[in-house]
Amino acid sequence: MLTVKSNLALACALSALAGYVDGVGFIHLGGLFISFMSGNSTRLGVMIAELNWPKALEALKLIALFVVGAGLGSLVGHGRGRHRQWMLLVTETLLLGAGGLAYQMGAPDLTIIAIVLAMGLENAMFQADGGTTGIALTYMTGTLVRIGQLLAAALQGGSPWAWFPNFLLWSAMVTGAAIGTVAYLHLNLGAVWLAASAALLIAVIVALAAWRKPAR
Repeated sequence: MLTVKSNLALACALSALAGYVDGVGFIHLGGLFISFMSGNSTRLGVMIAELNWPKALEALKLIALFVVGAGLGSLVGHGRGRHRQWMLLVTETLLLGAGGLAYQMGAPDLTIIAIVLAMGLENAMFQADGGTTGIALTYMTGTLVRIGQLLAAALQGGSPWAWFPNFLLWSAMVTGAAIGTVAYLHLNLGAVWLAASAALLIAVIVALAAWRKPAR
């Protein structure tokens, strides 16, 4: 999928958005993640071993919300054809906007719930109906594995630049996380409004492209 320029551009934009939101959430939650559930799963195991039940319960709640968000993404996108991506993006925008509104109303816990759901939902963006995610957007372990594998293939005579799109995807998340951290330090959870605005802009661009694309 990353060999198509439009897919690569969208994937990098959404990966940067995920990194941004994760950076905001990571600082706010004191070391737990909004979109990286492997990290939260490891933290859950450590906290159970340490008998730190309040923090373990917090990690478990984040994991459960992420799973719900992923399921919601599959439901929203199912059967939507060429319109599925922008519809998912509109839903993500609404969730992020709800998170920003909750913060303004003095309910930061609801903000966290909304943005975790949004990150789970985002992973359905490149999912075929009834299938699995084709591009990891909110976590990079698989992407880094592919970079290593494609670099090895290049050394054996394969394409010398096949790894580069995956590198761009990883770089986008790191950049987004850095920007999200800076934004949180200045705006606290109000930084979620910037994420909602970015998601809306991406949704408009994707929707215009979908409507111009002839139906099959």
